[in-house]
Amino acid sequence: MNSKKHDFKPAGLYVHIPFCQTKCRYCGFYSEPIKNHAPQRLISAIITELTEKRGQEPFFAYQTIYIGGGSPSCLPAKQLLRLIGEITSRCPKPEEFTVEVNPGQVSKDILSQLRAAGVTRISIGAQSFASEELTFLGRKHSVADIGRAVRSAKKASFDNIGIDLIFAIPHSTLESWKYSLRSAIDLGVQHISAYALTYEEQTPLQKAVEAGEVKPVDEETDRQMYDMTIDELEKAGFKQYEISNFSKPGFECRHNLNYWANNPYLGIGPAAGSYWNGKRTLNIADIKKYIEAIEQRKNVIAESETPDNIQVACETAVLNLRRRCGIILDEFKKQTGFDAAKLFAEPIGRYKKLGLIRTTSKRLCLTRKALPIADSVLCDFSTT
Repeated sequence: MNSKKHDFKPAGLYVHIPFCQTKCRYCGFYSEPIKNHAPQRLISAIITELTEKRGQEPFFAYQTIYIGGGSPSCLPAKQLLRLIGEITSRCPKPEEFTVEVNPGQVSKDILSQLRAAGVTRISIGAQSFASEELTFLGRKHSVADIGRAVRSAKKASFDNIGIDLIFAIPHSTLESWKYSLRSAIDLGVQHISAYALTYEEQTPLQKAVEAGEVKPVDEETDRQMYDMTIDELEKAGFKQYEISNFSKPGFECRHNLNYWANNPYLGIGPAAGSYWNGKRTLNIADIKKYIEAIEQRKNVIAESETPDNIQVACETAVLNLRRRCGIILDEFKKQTGFDAAKLFAEPIGRYKKLGLIRTTSKRLCLTRKALPIADSVLCDFSTT
């Protein structure tokens, strides 16, 4: 056996299932209706890619696994369980194993099978507790489906359940958003992600805005909704650990924490991204072409970039600053070789005066005042 030692950094495995029952009008992720494809053929291709890439890193263990999409739960149960079985045979006993599910596509039976197969965490794409908002977004599940999904997950012995919500939906109000937040809290979940609705290029929603058919929520209401999110969730015992993510103590999503630490992760499947061996890569974003490439033993990587040391430091800073704990200076220097306080002295000084950044001898982080405008602040850390 090769006795070469491996640098055991934390690493995550992400598997992208690019299927959905119908495409939501706001979604910018790559996915296609499952009815147009043979899911078993894609799952076979994904397993082949996993096997080949796993073989390249025989000394590497994935600490977290995440199956996302699309909607993994729209797969036939047999194919989803087959995929999970293949993953766990190669990556036994990860610290966390998450599967995203649509509330209208799961039952206690399938959730029990997922739990028995080794899945430890369920992420439920609820988005809203107002039926008219679900209709506007193009979601096919009902409000009642959300509660049923959570209760079924609990009966299936899941004790780590997350809910995704979207705020600043056109025609929504502070009252309707508060109702969604309170409804999610009342279900007794451990994790809530809350994102402002974004208008991704080439989506039906973005085209409707351009045509004047949809008017986005005004900036002030958007901000008030975000402030309400922080206040309501903190009152309910949820700790904000990232700009859009809140959890009960100890239930932070470890897989996503790995991303924000800028640690390695391997992406499998069409359109999946990876940060592996110092390279950022992106797989072919086309189910048919991806399957054909795998079956013909061709390369599935469509894009590849190797960031230099300064780029890695900037990427790490931007990702770290999304966390409420911010940049931990000793860790940053160990990881990148740079002193963050010196490398980013100019933007740190400027934003400190504006009350948007707080510094100590050990860390630097965004203040609460900065959170609603975090994207514009983080831009100044993306280059030096």
